[in-house]
Amino acid sequence: MTDIREIFSDEVVTRAIVRDVELPDGAGTMALITLDNGFDHTKPSTFGPAGLTSLAEALDSVEARTDLAAVGVTGKPFIFAVGADLKGAALVAERDQALEIGRLGHRVFRRLGELSVPSFAFVNGAAMGGGLEVALHCAYRTISSGVPAVALPECFLGLVPGWGGTQLLPRLIGPAAALKLIIENPLSQNRMIKGRDAFAAGVADAMFEPADFLEESLRWAAKVLRGEVTVSRTDHTAEDWAKPVADARFLVDMKLRGASPAPYRALELVELARTASRDEGFAAEDEALADLLMGDELRAGLYSFDLVQRRAKRPAGAPEAALARKVTKVGVVGAGLMASQMALLFARRLEVPVVLTDLDQARLDKGVGYVHGEIDKLLGKGRVSADQANRLKGLVTGSLTKDAFADADFVIEAVFEDMKVKQQVFAEVEQVVSAECVLATNTSSLSLTEMASRLEHPERVVGFHFFNPVAVMPLLEIIRGARTDDATLATAFAVGRTLRKSSVLVKDAPAFVVNRILTRFMGEVIGAVDEGTPLETADHALDGLGLPMSPFALLQLVGPAVALHVAETMHQAFPDRFGVSENLARLVAAGKPGVFKPDFTPDPEAAAFFAGGTSPSTAEEVRLRALRALEQEIRIMLDEGVVSAPQDIDLCMILGAGWPFHLGGITPYLDREGVARPRFLPPGVASVPA
Repeated sequence: MTDIREIFSDEVVTRAIVRDVELPDGAGTMALITLDNGFDHTKPSTFGPAGLTSLAEALDSVEARTDLAAVGVTGKPFIFAVGADLKGAALVAERDQALEIGRLGHRVFRRLGELSVPSFAFVNGAAMGGGLEVALHCAYRTISSGVPAVALPECFLGLVPGWGGTQLLPRLIGPAAALKLIIENPLSQNRMIKGRDAFAAGVADAMFEPADFLEESLRWAAKVLRGEVTVSRTDHTAEDWAKPVADARFLVDMKLRGASPAPYRALELVELARTASRDEGFAAEDEALADLLMGDELRAGLYSFDLVQRRAKRPAGAPEAALARKVTKVGVVGAGLMASQMALLFARRLEVPVVLTDLDQARLDKGVGYVHGEIDKLLGKGRVSADQANRLKGLVTGSLTKDAFADADFVIEAVFEDMKVKQQVFAEVEQVVSAECVLATNTSSLSLTEMASRLEHPERVVGFHFFNPVAVMPLLEIIRGARTDDATLATAFAVGRTLRKSSVLVKDAPAFVVNRILTRFMGEVIGAVDEGTPLETADHALDGLGLPMSPFALLQLVGPAVALHVAETMHQAFPDRFGVSENLARLVAAGKPGVFKPDFTPDPEAAAFFAGGTSPSTAEEVRLRALRALEQEIRIMLDEGVVSAPQDIDLCMILGAGWPFHLGGITPYLDREGVARPRFLPPGVASVPA
């Protein structure tokens, strides 16, 4: 068996640096261990075998001493520690190696809770995964109110908190609160909590402000040692476990439908923590970690993570940032919900005046009123101050004429998806704006080149396609038309970065990336129902992927009328691959919102619109039909140069369609299923090496 240290040979080593600290008021000497990889906060401290060995050696040195009153652990500025070195973990090729990784972490971390003197974790910065587990092994914990991220994100990536998290956390804060951190938050777009929230949940015993955090933490530790402060722990009974575990299992079933093993293993481990000894619980974590480290899911999750952390920050094909023009004012054509959401985002992130226009005062007042109302909600939640709220409200105004755009540098339209309407809008805007003002469209499917074809300056037209809800969805498809110039494109990317969106460069092609793939996908499922497959069979045929919602639930969310419009657009462009369902058209004509009632229970009356076909398929036949169609469409998109590489397809689907992290996007999933021939990605990418 290969030594695991050889696998992690390129790791950036986190060193455990020990220094003595005299505690206040004669409480004694503390050996304070600082975790530091030698870089600033932009490269957080992680643990590979060498880092764990360094911590073990530090503990050897303090255990040999008899003059210590306590041991403390803290991190470098702004970072406590963020867990295992997963880059190396993805290279593990043998289960025995994976098992040793789990055992090594346990051997080292558990010593913090088994010292002859009390141990304290001083969580001064981000604490995630194994970093949080280090703190959990200590007897006591303080946390800074300025900590931006506390999390156990392992289930998001296809793992479990395998160095004590599933055993220690539920015993500390109770199974309900623990399951929120271990399962619910990772499955909710990898949500993280802040230091104040962690303290409120009971993860930490005391909280101090960042400015004098370490000093106050040492003072507090001294009081604990002298008996002036007593920390009580709650005993959690068997009854405390049953409902939270059942609720969490329901949540996992609802979100993943059995598609991802990691959250289910985490559930089993948390449930085990009720009765298991420390040795038994840690051994079970080792086995779970070994199984998951050897699975495709982790590799796929790490592939997804790399896409959103690296590729999204360096968009392929984006022009030089130096070409971008400054944006000091934004115009928004339209004052509907989407336009109003965009106006709010521009005002909050760019902090420049934003003017909306619409056809009448009532619509305009409604749009501006929506923005102001959302700002009031932010104020009520404490996310902006009163001064900030007033300033934001002052930035967003309305006008019935487009003359208000005269000094705008960036104007985006969000009007009805009709080519003639959009062409007219841009023609009117061009009459009042400067020659260098960027004209952006939020179209979801129409040709950018055709939209700009009648303008005097078509080179300044760019696609700027948001996803709904605008504030939440991280993807921005930036579309280059046939004549879009580099300065316009660079400005669009610069604005996207300021809006904190992940931008992907897309060629001007029907429906671009996400909507094109989803339309083909939904078209195949609806087509199967039109042919006679029971609606429920087709709707659940792809449950094994763990998609955020079923095809007909997605139809309900998008709206049948919008789905029909996009299908018709795609049929016009590619009649051989994109059909138009007559049954869907009848559903739209009847004014039905979908095939479900508002509570998403089946609506027999609406479902009846899809009855009558005579050639039913099995669930497996529907699944393969949909996957083969996706493989074909993605292959064509890559041949057409819609994006530069399969990774951009995957990034778009993860960020724009909520495609699960555990799949690694769509192209590696098609590779692993054997549907993609030839493969989209090399063997071993987002999968276990052959």
